[in-house]
Amino acid sequence: MLKIGIVGPESTGKSELAMQLAAHYKCNWVKEYAREFLEKLKRYYIYDDLKRMAQGQIQLEDEALKEKKDFLFCDTTLMVIKVWSQFKYNKVDDWILNEYQNRKYDFYLLCDIDLQWQYDPLREQPYKREELFNIYLEEVKSTKSLYEIVSGTKEIRLKNAMRHIEDYIKHKHHSKLK
Repeated sequence: MLKIGIVGPESTGKSELAMQLAAHYKCNWVKEYAREFLEKLKRYYIYDDLKRMAQGQIQLEDEALKEKKDFLFCDTTLMVIKVWSQFKYNKVDDWILNEYQNRKYDFYLLCDIDLQWQYDPLREQPYKREELFNIYLEEVKSTKSLYEIVSGTKEIRLKNAMRHIEDYIKHKHHSKLK
């Protein structure tokens, strides 16, 4: 199974891309648990809620892994929770850090900020997208995993993501032949 993490700042099309890729490759995708959690929360979230969001994300991912498809697209990973926690609260829970270090992805798609920011009551940072994108870029580099930046709008973004995935598969296959 090829496990692909889709990461990036808010309003960069992560959920839509994960859904489209799963449909194209006829496999499952892991939804962003934080969105569901926050929509049910009857108050403004706090630092301690991030750990619960991380636990929910992992649970959804682990359930999806049981299905043994060729691909698993993860709309958001613990990387997103880690980056957000550090950005917003200037700290990250040790449990999140430990789980983040232990969960590996074969490949990352980092969504570019070339899409127009869309209002959503759960989104908080329309004016810090470039700063956040650069944080994600450094973070994804630090994983030492292969990654690509996905740019473009609508169908172009999807085609670019598929091209990156196919290139990764060719690279992986070629590396095994050596």
